[in-house]
Amino acid sequence: MTASTANDQRFREFKMPDVGEGLTEAEILKWYVAVGDTVSDGQVVCEVETAKAAVELPIPFDGVVHELRFGEGVTVDVGTAIISVDTQPGAGPAEPAAPAEPAAAPAAEPEPEPQGRQAVLVGYGAAPSSTKRRARKAQPAPVQQHMAAAIQAEMNGHAAPAAPAPAPVAPAAPVETAGRPLAKPPVRKLAKDLGVDLATVVPTGTDGIVTREDVHAAVAARTAPAPVTEEPAAPAAPAPALPSAPAAPADLAARETRIPVKGVRKATAQAMVASAFTAPHVTEFVTVDVTRTMKLVQQLKTDPDMAGLRVNPLLLVAKALLVAIKRNPDVNASWDEANQEIVRKDYVNLGIAAATPRGLIVPNIKDAGAKTLPQLSAALGELISTAREGKTSPADMSGGTVTITNVGVFGVDTGTPILNPGESAILAFGAVKLQPWVHKGKVKPRQVTTLALSFDHRLVDGELGSKVLADVAAVLENPKRLITWG
Repeated sequence: MTASTANDQRFREFKMPDVGEGLTEAEILKWYVAVGDTVSDGQVVCEVETAKAAVELPIPFDGVVHELRFGEGVTVDVGTAIISVDTQPGAGPAEPAAPAEPAAAPAAEPEPEPQGRQAVLVGYGAAPSSTKRRARKAQPAPVQQHMAAAIQAEMNGHAAPAAPAPAPVAPAAPVETAGRPLAKPPVRKLAKDLGVDLATVVPTGTDGIVTREDVHAAVAARTAPAPVTEEPAAPAAPAPALPSAPAAPADLAARETRIPVKGVRKATAQAMVASAFTAPHVTEFVTVDVTRTMKLVQQLKTDPDMAGLRVNPLLLVAKALLVAIKRNPDVNASWDEANQEIVRKDYVNLGIAAATPRGLIVPNIKDAGAKTLPQLSAALGELISTAREGKTSPADMSGGTVTITNVGVFGVDTGTPILNPGESAILAFGAVKLQPWVHKGKVKPRQVTTLALSFDHRLVDGELGSKVLADVAAVLENPKRLITWG
């Protein structure tokens, strides 16, 4: 058995899996292990963020962590090895691998190839060009001529001629190094974010490695104004005061913060653009007196059947929408562009838009229309708490049919929500406020809110959309309809 085969069997690699539905990359958010730690099958070793959610990854074998291939904050393609594990930690040091064949390098003296595995920084692999020494710099022509003359004179028994004075050497201008510039993944990410080409950066790190300081220096050199020399001028009369000039672009750039668009935020942006420019949106509004619903919320909070459950106005809005869909089932559909068909769903996967530190996500309650009020409350509470913790799985965010977005929690009256891609309708629930309202022929202070329903006009015409919105409003105005219509 060769050394390479033995090492392959001993050191096992764990590759970035596809934790979503055809996702191609994920960002490493946090490592839970370090080099030298013992891991077991099923143990979570890191947390990654995909375009849909943050997911914890378990290791599928036992051993000791040998190497972390990437650091935190690095985006890795699916299928790339991110960690290697020594599955035989008691077998002693690893056998040296067979030396690779040296690559031909012009103008370079032959150097012995290093044996075995070269030690590299944790999380960073050695680039191919970093294993070769650079060719020695050629001596200037006068120096070479003097050395040849000195050798010839010594052979003829004459004194060696005096060495010519070295010509002054101008400082080297930044040039691109041959091959791929040497830099660690975080430095490459920094250069990418700042728009710096690493091939034009002068490296100051050990062995020609580009450092973070080198990247920042390149940015400073790019934005710094060129020095201007001026001839001394004769004193002149003081000029009248002028308004201050606007700040230079470099000064404004220093006061800006650039945030890379990735993960959940990137996926949300792409989905919203696709939805806005694919589905013809129509939005309708209705303002409704929800005083009775707010009283029912307070009563349900003390109901023994709802003990320990989350009871709030959103729960009854969700129930009202489910009742309206039951009365108008054609609204619960999707558009099949490939087959030019409308697909009506006989189930309701109710999406709830949730704001998280990583961006807006829309997990959904599966088969929400078949749940009782306590079951719906339990599912809603679990959905929201899981989303806030950043633990929502991709499966929980797929297959939605209609969505509710609660903009009222931010004090907003209403809005024109954009459809979640593939869904037929989305309901915006605005803030509930005490307002003057005509009730039983008299103006009284009542709890009032505004609802907005956006729908795909390919699937839902104005009549159907109006009926759905009117039914939601009617239930919230008189929640007894939950019994008569439910």
